[in-house]
Amino acid sequence: MMLTRLKAKSERRLAKQICKVVLDHFEKQYSKELGDAWSTVRDILTSPSCWQHAVLLNRFNYPFELEKDLLFRGYHTLFQRSLPYYPKSVQCYLSRIPDRMPSERHQIGSLKKYYLLNAASLLPVLALELRDGEKILDLCAAPGGKSVALLQCAHPGYLHCNEYDSLRLRWLRQTLESFIPRPLINVIKVSEMDGREMGDAQPEMFDKVLVDAPCSNDRSWLFSSDSQKAACRISQRWKLPVLQIELLRSGIKALRPGGLLVYSTCTLSKAENQDVISEILNSYSNIMPVDIKEMARTCSQDFTFAPTGQECGLLVIPERGKAWGPMYVAKLKKSWTL
Repeated sequence: MMLTRLKAKSERRLAKQICKVVLDHFEKQYSKELGDAWSTVRDILTSPSCWQHAVLLNRFNYPFELEKDLLFRGYHTLFQRSLPYYPKSVQCYLSRIPDRMPSERHQIGSLKKYYLLNAASLLPVLALELRDGEKILDLCAAPGGKSVALLQCAHPGYLHCNEYDSLRLRWLRQTLESFIPRPLINVIKVSEMDGREMGDAQPEMFDKVLVDAPCSNDRSWLFSSDSQKAACRISQRWKLPVLQIELLRSGIKALRPGGLLVYSTCTLSKAENQDVISEILNSYSNIMPVDIKEMARTCSQDFTFAPTGQECGLLVIPERGKAWGPMYVAKLKKSWTL
């Protein structure tokens, strides 16, 4: 009885933190874009007590005892069905219930054993189909979770992690230091460049490019503490697709012919997802969509997908028991031009 009261009190406290300005805006937009699915998505997004956290084990300091404990607690591995390009080195554990492991503290000279993440954020990384020895660009890399995941998949010949924001750049450096051993750190370059300039600076340098673009992060925006700032952010939201398209154009310049580019966001917004990719596909004759519907079929046990109308695009939406996302993933290939 006491636990029930405490849980109810906690949920009331969390509910008070929801920013009404943002929620009202989302109601208008997403009820149109998602239809009936929006009510379920809204219930999850506004109830942090329902959120789930996946545990990505660090292959460079593998926690065998923790792995046993996770299995004992009912966790299971991501992608229990086979995915053609799912590396055996990637070990990510999920729980069907909103269980959360404590975060590990950063300690200089000591590698962390695991990284907590929204399981859907692994999909963009896996879609890149990484291979050992490749040159990889993570164009908008902070806070570093996807960079860490990239390195769980393969040993790159060269990994360039870029982050324009100086505060987030420090976070990125610390994340890499916490998870990656010194010999591998030597093949990683961290830069603080405007991502829109990367393509001109390093044209056709990379085999694989990840553009995990700045977006209207639905989960964090819903809990904005300052309503005035939130209202300003909402009013400026239309500018984000412009930035996202510019970052994609830069990533395409940096990609070698024959290479793969993956675009991702953590928003449900069609304007920042499907419309951005449609603009890119309509603008380039040498950029081709790559069908990733098979990934959705393989992952349906762990994720819920909303229709996007695109063969190259997936949209993960949260629901109870599979509270992952939002996460949009689109896969493109740069063809050789004659």
